[in-house]
Amino acid sequence: MAKAIMIQGTGSNVGKSMIVAGILRACRARGLNVRPFKPQNMSNNAAVTSDGGEIGRAQALQARACGVAPHTDMNPILLKPQTATGAQVIVQGQVAGHQEAHAFGKNKATLMPAVLESFQRLAAECDLIVIEGAGSPAETNLRAGDIANMGFAQAANVPVILMGDIDRGGVIAQIVGTQAVLDEADNAQIKGFSVNKFRGDRSLFDAGRDDIAARTGWPCLGVLPWFDQASRLPAEDVMDLPARARSGGEGVVIAVPQLPRIANFDDLDPLAAEPNVDLRMITAGNPIPADADLVLLVGSKSTISDLAALRAAGWDIDIAAHIRRGGHVMGLCGGYQMLGQTINDEAGIEGPAGTVKGLGHLDVHTTLEPSKNLLLRDGVHLGSDAALSGYEIHMGQTDGPDCARPWLRLGNTNEGAANADGRVLGCYLHGIFASDAFRAAYLATLGATTSVVFEDQVEQSLDALAQHIESYFDLDALLSAAAEVA
Repeated sequence: MAKAIMIQGTGSNVGKSMIVAGILRACRARGLNVRPFKPQNMSNNAAVTSDGGEIGRAQALQARACGVAPHTDMNPILLKPQTATGAQVIVQGQVAGHQEAHAFGKNKATLMPAVLESFQRLAAECDLIVIEGAGSPAETNLRAGDIANMGFAQAANVPVILMGDIDRGGVIAQIVGTQAVLDEADNAQIKGFSVNKFRGDRSLFDAGRDDIAARTGWPCLGVLPWFDQASRLPAEDVMDLPARARSGGEGVVIAVPQLPRIANFDDLDPLAAEPNVDLRMITAGNPIPADADLVLLVGSKSTISDLAALRAAGWDIDIAAHIRRGGHVMGLCGGYQMLGQTINDEAGIEGPAGTVKGLGHLDVHTTLEPSKNLLLRDGVHLGSDAALSGYEIHMGQTDGPDCARPWLRLGNTNEGAANADGRVLGCYLHGIFASDAFRAAYLATLGATTSVVFEDQVEQSLDALAQHIESYFDLDALLSAAAEVA
């Protein structure tokens, strides 16, 4: 019979995803058959699964920490924000529609059966499930019908470890305050706490740790130092993007406009890892630098509104000037669609029905469609014959004269488009820069050499994270607190 334990946080971005990955890798090293689970996630950074669906990128990394393929049961509810108040709702890997926040708040409890169904299927195939909460259980305004934190913990009768983030300050109030606002039943689910992202001499926080324990009655399972290799692991949260950049470094300059609905930005991680690449995230109000060698437009969950934001920032003018100077541009997925002549959304997939003009740097036209392409792909780069792999995750089809100049071959089909001089490229394949041979071949055209074996670096970082957990977290106490899945 499988056991389960849940890591909840005092807020978003306290490090839950990374710590769960470390716990899973450490438990795997101890010989346990483990699985990750996140009942509800909100992220535009998604991964395609072997069973033909999509889940949050963090759960894909956690699956990797377990040594298993990602599966839709690991993250049964995924919310992908499309507007300030609405999101696409993914249920067990497939699109179930779009909901505004107020409607989802009223209807989310109806998704609990799907959540519990996925949880039970995972429990049937492993020894231990480590569950990640979302946001914070202290958001009492969201408690009614909750499926992400204490609502799930109560429904599945799973013990909880509460994690605070000392780096943002006020960690004593974070943890003690969470207990203060939870009701008696929810507090009873919590079996301990931990503190993450400590910098410096940990003994200086001994009194703080003891104060939290005295005020809450919960034991401390560890004060974890800042994990220096965190930036080597794929990020899920857009809040992590600035830390990915190497601005001010040396080498080939790759400029990435940071658009409001940027998606699947883990495409940037292999580039950020390269010492000879100066990766720069460009935020609104700042121009695309004139010394950029490549402007990279990554994915978007809302292509048309992000295209409007790109124009509002003046980046369309910068990109046109960059091309006139002989610079390179690449668009992946949503970025590919933006580079074309038109984007047709007569079905109203992203908002009001209609057609908008693209940037016009590729002679292609895109039609958005309700069905979503979710595919794992292997292929080659036609310019170098370098092997590559990646995934498609998009709701649109692109055709036009420049598609007669493909630059990828995926199985028996060509993919991508290029302008006449080959300096402007677009394709629907995410994840290609993680393929070392392709990354080396493409960066060589920009004058850069590569020195990173990216997948090995991820594995080494997961192993280091597992050792970090073994050194600073009471894993034995966590395993003792885990409860059998009913």
